Amino acid sequence: MKILLTGGMGFIGSAVIRRLLRTTDARIVNVDCLTYAASPEAIEEAASDPRHVHVKADVADTAAMRAIFAAHDPDAVMHLAAESHVDRSIDGPAAFVQTNVTGTLSVLEAALAHWRALTPERAASFRFHHVSTDEVFGHLEPGDAPFTAATPYAPRSPYAASKAASDHLVRAFHATYGFPAFVTNTCNNYGPWQFPEKLIPLTIANAVEGKPLPVYGRGENVRDWIHVDDHAAGLVAALGRAKPGETHLLGAHAEARNIDVVRGICAVLDRLVPDPAGPRERLISFVTDRPGHDFRYAIDAGPAMAALGWTPAYSFETGLEATVRWYLENAAWWQAIRARNYAGQRLGTAA
Repeated sequence: MKILLTGGMGFIGSAVIRRLLRTTDARIVNVDCLTYAASPEAIEEAASDPRHVHVKADVADTAAMRAIFAAHDPDAVMHLAAESHVDRSIDGPAAFVQTNVTGTLSVLEAALAHWRALTPERAASFRFHHVSTDEVFGHLEPGDAPFTAATPYAPRSPYAASKAASDHLVRAFHATYGFPAFVTNTCNNYGPWQFPEKLIPLTIANAVEGKPLPVYGRGENVRDWIHVDDHAAGLVAALGRAKPGETHLLGAHAEARNIDVVRGICAVLDRLVPDPAGPRERLISFVTDRPGHDFRYAIDAGPAMAALGWTPAYSFETGLEATVRWYLENAAWWQAIRARNYAGQRLGTAA
């Protein structure tokens, strides 16, 4: 199988590429335009694997996408390319609409034309896998049941709205053209190679360097967490088993308050690399809350686990410690990013 995967130099996309190369015989066409958040190092052995090829292109460039489909003739698409940082979407929503909405439409149009030209046998097995977020569902209050595939959409940030629009486009192509597309939605991911502007890597990096640990409000907001390698395994399982028109929610049933995540990171670091100045919880700094900050996300991943034959391997406790250890062992990578401050953009908190 040849898979056209968009956003493969990103956090989740690179994890999917690593998973595919290690567990399947698939060939991968990695379409990534190398934005500030791209990390070519994250694809690891794929960089020298003949089954992987990187094509630098913007998913919103329709002509480029059509040319890529024509040149590489894929059997499936995994569409992960997206702008994903909520704070950045508040500061500049246009970029999110361009990549997440226009970009998704561009990939869909190219894929639809490609699919229509396939032989009946290849067309029957072709799949378009759109990877999305639980933020499209809005937020939950304490005691509310977790999100399911039937939860109505109610996005509350420009990022979430752009992803909701892309989800609707994918489903519309399936309903209108019979296009064999399906959607997966996931919760907060964490793990190796996550760009150090998101909550967990930012907290680890700041704590290692003795800098303040910013937490929105009082840190009461609740997120559902999944290790990126578990998510990647679920995405690969979905590509093989999901049916056109379906929606699967991939999570690990690991809800935690932001303040408890930050405290947990401090506790792991204090045990692994004690700070002579004292416990790192002293560095926690509560900052003005984000506008429209969603209170709680939670996913009911049970149906996806049953349908896809997939179960996350990490508990949040074991996954968090493994992640802290990885960032300690790979400090040169994130320190170089922080030194560049990626074109002057500020580091934010993301949860």
